[in-house]
Amino acid sequence: MVTLTAEMKEVFAKNKIFAIATASKTGMPNVAPMATVQIVADDTIWIGDNYMVKTLANVKENPRMALYVWDPEKKRCFQFKGDVTVKTSGPDYEKIKAQIKAKGPHYPAKGLLIVKITEVFDCTPGSNAGKKIG
Repeated sequence: MVTLTAEMKEVFAKNKIFAIATASKTGMPNVAPMATVQIVADDTIWIGDNYMVKTLANVKENPRMALYVWDPEKKRCFQFKGDVTVKTSGPDYEKIKAQIKAKGPHYPAKGLLIVKITEVFDCTPGSNAGKKIG
């Protein structure tokens, strides 16, 4: 697994909505905006599932995901890729469910996607754009 650096975490923290990319088993892509996204360890991101349909179907067929983070002030961005596990019970799920319900009891808090980061790419415009850095 890959370890996120302080700079990567700083850029991550500047984002409120995250572009989450998945693909079906046949390769049909899907990108969806997600708000309940957090780093929980140097190599792990949690994503709360309230309304996922295609994203959830895709990770069940093809448990891989990419997400993009951007700092518009510093013009710095990264793409994280990883393996996904879906949880709908257990202590980790209960923790994300409580966080989601604290934002509003109307949110369904259907599940938790745990992303173990396997690769990081630099996507900042310039000569390093697209280079694997982790």
